[in-house]
Amino acid sequence: MSDPSAIEWTDATWNPVRGCSKVSPGCAHCYAETFAERFRGVPGHPFERGFDLRLVPESLDLPRRWRAGRLVFVNSVSDLFHENVPDAFVKRVFTVMVDCPQHQFQVLTKRHERLAKLARRLPWPPNVWMGVSIENARYYTRIAALRGVPAQTRFLSLEPVLGPMPRLPLDGIHWVIVGGESGRRSRPIKPEWVRGIREQCLAARVPFFFKQWGGPNKKAAGRTIDGREWSEVPGSGGALIRGQSRPVAGPRPHTSADAPRAARGTSW
Repeated sequence: MSDPSAIEWTDATWNPVRGCSKVSPGCAHCYAETFAERFRGVPGHPFERGFDLRLVPESLDLPRRWRAGRLVFVNSVSDLFHENVPDAFVKRVFTVMVDCPQHQFQVLTKRHERLAKLARRLPWPPNVWMGVSIENARYYTRIAALRGVPAQTRFLSLEPVLGPMPRLPLDGIHWVIVGGESGRRSRPIKPEWVRGIREQCLAARVPFFFKQWGGPNKKAAGRTIDGREWSEVPGSGGALIRGQSRPVAGPRPHTSADAPRAARGTSW
């Protein structure tokens, strides 16, 4: 658990599951795996077993202890819909979210098939936002599955962006987060990919949040596009809130050559 969280688009993280396994190219340089494996074998550490998947039932009640409402990213170091998380445990996590209407819970998965299978058996209160993570156009099938989920707010995490994403199917989508990969082995992101996604979101009136350019030095270039930070978020029922988008004084221009050397990255 992290409260507050360093992730730009949330307030806190809640991890009733830890550890995961790779399912697609976006997972190749997973930041959570890199962090967890540093502590494999350290007695008593939360990641004593490295990035091996395990349930953390003792963490289930944490959101009930937070009185003030928060945006809560669920399983920032795992995937709630991982095949090794029992159906009954997924339901327990959803029960906690139902019981905590003061929070907005952000659930993100790459396992769209299991999401679609379980969705009809889960409660979907308005404070549960459901999203899928996509790295390139090859994985648009995840969006199709998400659009069939009866969540009031559905979102996309396009991170790390590994290629252009033309003709994004944005009907029924209420938020789009975009970011480049960070770290020493980070793969490049091109500004035209980001601009293309932004323009599609503007045309569809979908809130657009640009988290970072990524690269080995994520702080060097910040998170501006053409001199502006884009931090739009969905309001009630996914309604557009544009007031979070603002110009930034004195931006450093980005080019294809320098875009990879930039801000924070999450390899979900």
